[in-house]
Amino acid sequence: MDVITALRATGDDFDRMVATLDHEQWSLSTPAPGWTVKHQVAHLTSIFGMAGMAAAEGDKFRAVLATLSDDFDANVDASMAPHLALDTGELLRRWQATKDAAIGALAAVPADAVVPWLVNPLTPTVLAAAGMMELFGHGQDVADALGVTREWDDRLGFLVGFAVRTKDFGYLARGERPPADEFRFEITAPSGQRWDHGPEDAAQRVTGSAEDFCLLVTRRRHHADLDVRAEGAVAGRWLELAQAYRGPAGPGRAPTRSPLRAGR
Repeated sequence: MDVITALRATGDDFDRMVATLDHEQWSLSTPAPGWTVKHQVAHLTSIFGMAGMAAAEGDKFRAVLATLSDDFDANVDASMAPHLALDTGELLRRWQATKDAAIGALAAVPADAVVPWLVNPLTPTVLAAAGMMELFGHGQDVADALGVTREWDDRLGFLVGFAVRTKDFGYLARGERPPADEFRFEITAPSGQRWDHGPEDAAQRVTGSAEDFCLLVTRRRHHADLDVRAEGAVAGRWLELAQAYRGPAGPGRAPTRSPLRAGR
């Protein structure tokens, strides 16, 4: 399976979760403060719209990027506003059309090319993996609101690889210098296969299940509640601040088995 196929499958799973929601379910609060299920879908629509524009209309994307302010939350709210203004049926149709267009645009970009993005240009495969991260994290918020348990397969390997690639984001979000120490990641796939990243003899080591690792790096669960372990003080600190996305970290989840309100 390639990352575009994995992204499309993850989007299809999300669609099945929201396709038949009633009005009350769209209005349910999710673990992100102030965000309902509708907010989550509106946010994903905005993110995938930007990805599709970056892949298909790079100059237009750069022009939009130049208009953004330094206020991260204000940019997020402004990008969601036109989607939130729709009724839920219209929003669902817009989300599905936007998602499909973005995936198609990413698939059309040569794998060795780059597209503009929020901080640095990315290859279409890396941007597709970032899309999986968005669907995993915001999809988990929706699943928590609905009381749904999601099932995962080995397509999570693309998100695991993306999180390893972006392991310094948690430090950068807090204005900290990333450590020079090399990390070893040994992550067990849903199939039981093990995905290894980093030097085998690294003193800093992170191990655990793929689903829990992805919940960690999207900050949807506290590390104490997950099957993810660290060896080495630096790796232990990383568990506390791990995130696979740019922007403010937010407070994260409290250590409990029950979903609590957390950062976006």
